[in-house]
Amino acid sequence: MQAAVLYEAKQPLVVEDVDLDSPGPGEVKIRLGATAICHSDIHFFDGDVPMRSAGIAGHECAGIVEEVGADVTSVKRGDHVVMAPITGGCGRCMNCMVGLRHLCQGVTRSGPHHRNKRGEPLAPLAGPVGGLAEYTIVHEFQTAKVPDDLPMHVACLLGCGVLTGFGAVVNRAQVKPFQSVAVIGTGGVGLNAIQGAAFSGAHPVIAVDLLDNKLEAARKFGATHTVNASQGDPVQGVKNLTGGRGVDFSFIMAASSKAVRQAFEMLGPRGTAVMVQITSGDMSDFAPREFIGERMFTGSMLGSTRLQLDVPRYVDIYKAGRLKLDELVTECYSLDRVNEAVASSKSGAALRNVIVF
Repeated sequence: MQAAVLYEAKQPLVVEDVDLDSPGPGEVKIRLGATAICHSDIHFFDGDVPMRSAGIAGHECAGIVEEVGADVTSVKRGDHVVMAPITGGCGRCMNCMVGLRHLCQGVTRSGPHHRNKRGEPLAPLAGPVGGLAEYTIVHEFQTAKVPDDLPMHVACLLGCGVLTGFGAVVNRAQVKPFQSVAVIGTGGVGLNAIQGAAFSGAHPVIAVDLLDNKLEAARKFGATHTVNASQGDPVQGVKNLTGGRGVDFSFIMAASSKAVRQAFEMLGPRGTAVMVQITSGDMSDFAPREFIGERMFTGSMLGSTRLQLDVPRYVDIYKAGRLKLDELVTECYSLDRVNEAVASSKSGAALRNVIVF
């Protein structure tokens, strides 16, 4: 089988033949159908996140179950599934029992299962999936079944971008009708946050970005207003659109410490800033007195997903015409063109590029 291997940050991925183990207890072997390029992958490609060893990125994936290991009960051979980069779901720890399986304390890790022809292990990067390969092995907890007629290049988007963006609004922040929302950064995940806000009945839904083409896309996904941060102070722009009050929720989808500060400053009283994107830098410039107005910071991990519950719901609203997925896909590439897909994604020209197997 072939895979796109990252041997060194800031160097092209190497598409080469690799070997794959057989699935162990609780694990499933998946024949990949499609894998989207996510910005979390790019953090590894660019060296923003240190690599411990060579590895295989790709975690926003869909495929078909090829083989199941012992004790697997939730899927069977031939099932079409979405995979997500969650690392647990034991069902027995306190977090799992209260419905927070994405924060499982009895973490179940799978891999590394890939090896190059020199016998060196290739760790999964940016989540335990390793989806830039023709086949992979994951734990059954990382899979959710989808209908056989759902195209793979569409289904894969449910594995991260939709879960993370839509879920940050609906599951983590639990935005209510008429509450105001600003989304900073309108790439693939940001557009899904905008979809989540529109679905929740938020108003206004304000998209903030540096690029007019991204803001134009945001309007198509449900933004009621836009602010171009390259043409003025985005904080003041958001406040002007909310009568000077600020928003109830801001969502940080841009990998920028400046965006973190802006997200907080554009909050109204009791507003909440939700950290979604992996952002470099620190928060040492925040003073304790800034929180006296009861403004808050929180994080969101993969949209607080309940994978086997959320994915079927997203499929339902997609089929009902209430969730845009096809519109997120900019272009599909074969595995041997993976470096082109990555370059296009890094340039900001694409919403989501997808590798189709």
